[in-house]
Amino acid sequence: MSNSATPSVAPGWYPDPAGSNRSRWWDGTQWTEHFYDATSGAPVAELKAPEGTKVYTIWIWLVVFLPYLTLPLLFTIDFGGMFSVDSLSDPTAATRAQLSLFTSPGYILLTLGSLLTAAGTVAFAFVDWRDLVRRGVPKPFHWGFAFISLAGYPVYAIGRAVVTKRRTGHGSAVLWVTIGMIVLSVVVAFVWVGVIFSSIMQQIALDPTLYN
Repeated sequence: MSNSATPSVAPGWYPDPAGSNRSRWWDGTQWTEHFYDATSGAPVAELKAPEGTKVYTIWIWLVVFLPYLTLPLLFTIDFGGMFSVDSLSDPTAATRAQLSLFTSPGYILLTLGSLLTAAGTVAFAFVDWRDLVRRGVPKPFHWGFAFISLAGYPVYAIGRAVVTKRRTGHGSAVLWVTIGMIVLSVVVAFVWVGVIFSSIMQQIALDPTLYN
């Protein structure tokens, strides 16, 4: 590649045409003055993306919001049968109530939805990471950390925000939105527990001797 190369060569980090051991950023039309040591990974200078690099993609927002799409399904599951008088006094009725719960449409949708959103989160994290690389962000936070989202931890979104902020000077909105969604999910969880607790209290009111 040279300064006269056609723009068909994608922007990216390529071996320095001057012959050094460093990589140099090609912006799609010409070589820039951004370098890093591609062999050892040790930065020649602090790793920085080209000026004006855009760091927000539709993919990262899907990574942030997708895991919470199934939250409303919690309120479609009827837990009343689990705490009925019959279920609490008859083991057979309790088993039937559990089976009914696990085969209910709400529970099935919640389970399938959680699996799909987890898979989507990993896929969108990969596309987001790939776009950051193409835009010239050196060594962005690796998309593989998105697999930890399967355990319910938004590691990729948080790590991505921190690393991108270091590389470009901006991108922290992803971090704050992620924190906001975590707080929202905690609030929803408390409401959900309150609904279940209210159901138990109603059963006790119907039969005060049940727990004596």
